[in-house]
Amino acid sequence: MSVPVETRPAGVGGGGRGAGRLREWLLSGSEQATQHAGPHAQPAAEQRLHPWWRVMCLTGVDYFSTLGYQPGIAALAAGAVSPIATAVLVLVTLAGALPVYRRVAKDSPHGEGSIAMLEKELSWWKGKILVLVLLGFACTDFLITITLSAADATAHILENPYAPHALEGHQVIVTLVLLTLLAAVFLIGFTEAVGIAVVLVVIYLGLNAVVVADALAKIATHPHLFDDWHALLVQEHPDPLALIGFALIVFPKLALGLSGFETGVAVMPLVRGDAGDTERRPTGRIRGARTLLTVAALIMAVYLITSSLATTLLIPERAFEPGGEANGRALAYLAHEQLGAAFGTVYDVSTILILWFAGASALAGLLNLVPRYLPRYGMAPHWARAVRPLVLVFTAIGFAVTVIFGASVDKQGGAYATGVLVLITSASLAVTLATLRRGQRRSAVAFGVIAAVFVYTTIANIIERPDGLIIGSIFIIAILLVSFVSRALRAFELRVTGVRLDDTTVAWVREAAATGGVHLVANELDVGDAAEYADKARKARRELYVPEAVPLLFLEVSVPDSSDFEGELDVHAVDRSGYRVLCATSTSVPNAIAALLLHLRDTAGVRPHVYFEWTEGNPILNFLRFLFFGAGEVATVTREVLREAEPDPARRPFVHVA
Repeated sequence: MSVPVETRPAGVGGGGRGAGRLREWLLSGSEQATQHAGPHAQPAAEQRLHPWWRVMCLTGVDYFSTLGYQPGIAALAAGAVSPIATAVLVLVTLAGALPVYRRVAKDSPHGEGSIAMLEKELSWWKGKILVLVLLGFACTDFLITITLSAADATAHILENPYAPHALEGHQVIVTLVLLTLLAAVFLIGFTEAVGIAVVLVVIYLGLNAVVVADALAKIATHPHLFDDWHALLVQEHPDPLALIGFALIVFPKLALGLSGFETGVAVMPLVRGDAGDTERRPTGRIRGARTLLTVAALIMAVYLITSSLATTLLIPERAFEPGGEANGRALAYLAHEQLGAAFGTVYDVSTILILWFAGASALAGLLNLVPRYLPRYGMAPHWARAVRPLVLVFTAIGFAVTVIFGASVDKQGGAYATGVLVLITSASLAVTLATLRRGQRRSAVAFGVIAAVFVYTTIANIIERPDGLIIGSIFIIAILLVSFVSRALRAFELRVTGVRLDDTTVAWVREAAATGGVHLVANELDVGDAAEYADKARKARRELYVPEAVPLLFLEVSVPDSSDFEGELDVHAVDRSGYRVLCATSTSVPNAIAALLLHLRDTAGVRPHVYFEWTEGNPILNFLRFLFFGAGEVATVTREVLREAEPDPARRPFVHVA
C-alpha cells in the first residue's frame, strides 16, 4: 500500500491581502522545476516536439551568438596568431568536446547533463558537494552568458552610426535596461519559442555568411593581405614549432568558442524521436541530439576559422583594443566597413536580437538547473522551485556583475571561459568514469586523454585570467552557505513524499489497532537476536510502564543515503525470533518515524505511540549527526518533526522517552 504524504508549503498565509496576492503571483505555476517558462523549458507530455535541426537553432542562440564577440576577443588575446590558435580550438572542439557530449547525450537522454552523470558516479555527500561546486561554475557560465551577451548587444547598439548620441558613455545603463527587459519577459511569462530561435539563427548565420564571404573574397583578390600577415607571423615567431607552441598556450583564452554543448544536452527533451521510442530507451531522440551536436559543432568550426582569418587580416590591431571600434564586435565592424552602414545596421539588429535571446536561453538554463538539484537536496527554500523569485534573484546578481565589470565584454570573458571549461572538464571526467565502470578500457583511455586536455586548458585559463575562478568561487561559497543553512532550517520538515507498507505490515497494524492502540518500540539494529528484542521490550514495559497485555511492534529504520533530503518510506514486516519488526528505509531516521506515525494515525484510526531511549553524547554533536547522517538524537527530533507537521496536539501521535 502506497500513500502520498501531504506537506504544507512554507511561507503560506499571513500578511495583508496585497502581500498575499504578490506572494501567490510569485509562487504560482512553478512547483515543478521541469515546467518553467523559457527556451530551455522541459516539455510536458503533450507538448509539441521538433526535428533535431529546429532544436539545434534553439541551442544556436547560445552557441552561434558567440560569433558576436568571439573573433574580437580572439584577436585581442592572440594577435596575429589568432587564426592558428582558433584552429587549435576547433580541433579540441571536434576531437574532444564533441565526442564527450555525444556520450553525455547517450547517457542522459532526458536533459540531465554531465552534472547528473557525476552525481551518479559519486554517491553520498561527496557527490552532493561536487554537484554544489559544479553548480557554482554553471551559475558562473550562465550568468556571465546573460551579462556578457547583454553587454555585447549594448556595444552593437552604441557603435551603430544611427544610435542616438545621448547613449554614448552609458553602456552600463543600457545593459541594465536590457537585463530588466529580459527579466520582465520571464516575469510575465516566456513561452517556449523554437520558431523564434529558428528565424533568428537562420538570419544571423546568413548575414555572417555574407560578411565572411565578402571578407574572404577581398583577401583572395588582394594577396598582399595574406602575405603581410604571413610576414608578421614569421617576424614574431620565426620557429614554426615555437609558433605552434604559442598557439597551444594561447588557445585557452579562446575557450568561449566551446560554449553551447551543455545547452545542446539540456534541450534534448525537445527533440522528436522515433515512433518506437520509450522513456527508458529514447533511441531516436539520442540519435537526433547527437546529430544536433555534430552539425552545430561543424557549422561553428567553419565560422570560427573563417571569421578569425577575416578579422585578423582586415581589421587594424588597434581597433580591437578596449574602446576600439572592433572591440567586442569584430564582424559587425567588417559589416559596416565593407558592406555599408545600411547592411551593417541590419547586421547589428540581428546580432542584438540573437544576443538578447542567448541571455534568455541562459536564464532559462539556470531556471532549469538550480531547481533540479537544490530543493531536492533540501538546500534551498520552497520558493526556489518557483520561476519568478529566481528570476528576481538572478537579475539582481546580473545587475551586480554588470556594474562591477562596467558592462565590458573583455573583462567578463575570463569568467565566462572558466565556467564553460569547468563544465566541459566535468563532462569529460564523468564520461571517463562511466566508460571505466562499464569496462570499456579503450574508450576510458581516450576520454581520459580528452579530460587531461581540458584540465590543462582550464588550469591555463585560470592562471591567465584568475577573475573567472574568483567569480566562480564566490558563487560556490554562496551556494554552499545558502545550501547548508537551508538544509538546517528545513531539517525538521517531514521529508517523506509517500509511505509504502507491505501486506504483512498492514495486517500487523490492524491487529494492534484492534486492541486499542498501536505501540512501536524504536530500535537501532545490533545483532537482531531474541535477546536484543527481549531487552528492548523489558525496558519499555518497566521504564515506560507499557502494560504486559499491549502488543509491541519494533521499528527499525535504515538510512542508505543520508545526503538525500526526501524520498518515499518503504516499510516491510520481518519476524525475528517471534518478535514483530517493521523495517523501513528512508533518508533520515526521526523524519521517517514521524511520517510513519502520522500515516498509521490516518489509516488505522488511532493515535500511535512510539517509545525511545535517550541518546548519549553531546546534543550539538548529535544534531550534526542528524543533519549529515540522518541519525543522532532521534527522540527529540521525532517529537519536533511531529510538532511542525501536526499543529494540533490532540491529533499528534504520542512520543515516550526513557
